[in-house]
Amino acid sequence: MAEYMRPGLLPIRVLLAACLCLTASAFAQDVFPSKTVRIVVPVQGGTMDLLARLVAPSLSASLGQPVVVETKAGAGGNIGTDYVAKSAPDGYTLLVGFNGPLAVNVTLFDKLPFDPVRDLAPITLAVSVSQLLAVHPGVPVASVAEFVAYAKSRREPLNYGSIGVGGASHLTMEMFKSAAGIDLVHVPYKGSAPTVTDLLAGVVPVAFLVPGNVLPHVRGGRLKVLASTGRGRLASTPGVPTMIESGYADFEAISWIGFLAPARTPRAIVERYNAELVRILRRPEIRDKLVGIDFEVIGSTPEEFGALIKSEITRWGEVIRRTGARAN
Repeated sequence: MAEYMRPGLLPIRVLLAACLCLTASAFAQDVFPSKTVRIVVPVQGGTMDLLARLVAPSLSASLGQPVVVETKAGAGGNIGTDYVAKSAPDGYTLLVGFNGPLAVNVTLFDKLPFDPVRDLAPITLAVSVSQLLAVHPGVPVASVAEFVAYAKSRREPLNYGSIGVGGASHLTMEMFKSAAGIDLVHVPYKGSAPTVTDLLAGVVPVAFLVPGNVLPHVRGGRLKVLASTGRGRLASTPGVPTMIESGYADFEAISWIGFLAPARTPRAIVERYNAELVRILRRPEIRDKLVGIDFEVIGSTPEEFGALIKSEITRWGEVIRRTGARAN
């Protein structure tokens, strides 16, 4: 007892209480998540926004915290992507990423404010899909060959729309221009929603867009499609030939979308998001909705998604140098 009460020493009970408080505090800090999670969509509307809003409720239920979707569009997806890249690596800010800012813009822009490999942590490749070459009904063509002939016959070049500088819709058309020897003027938008609006109005008469953005209008007679960009025809449009079938060998351009976090996000958090998102994507009610708009549901590992991004940077870099595509 004398030792217990010696001056300068704290009572054992006080020391134990202090240790328990420190342990509880550390444990509370380790509990994840403990607040709202944000999913940033770097373009306006379209299938990326649809994907984010489709998974958000299920992810919220799994995490036990609110999950909100925010749009930060502009600069071909660079603004929203840069925002996430510079966010705290604590797991509370995620990105819906796509070809443009993650793979294409590395070469297309002279200088990016972020490095997609260094500054972002891949979580999972969610979906991929072929694109469709869509034209306004006022364009007097019914095939790729007729479109090429029509474009070459005009005094002034046709405009074409894209969902933004560096997006698949931009670079795929640049590939087509180079392969067909035609001149088209690029009109970039801040996402698929405004692109489709102007395509329907005839402001831009042609664009490469993913099926989910095009097919409802095709079925309503407000747009027509000439070709798809995959190796095989889409199940939803079996009568529409591929670009390869239309005479352009090896012409393949796939759009893809995935989820990422800021670099240096703890591995345990990345792995948890991977497990939750893959499980959600494979739920029948979610998968059926995505397959219904021609998406192939992937659900990859972080490593597989990271490898894809690196390979796509190389592939699209070669396309940009070959076609002479520019950011402006």
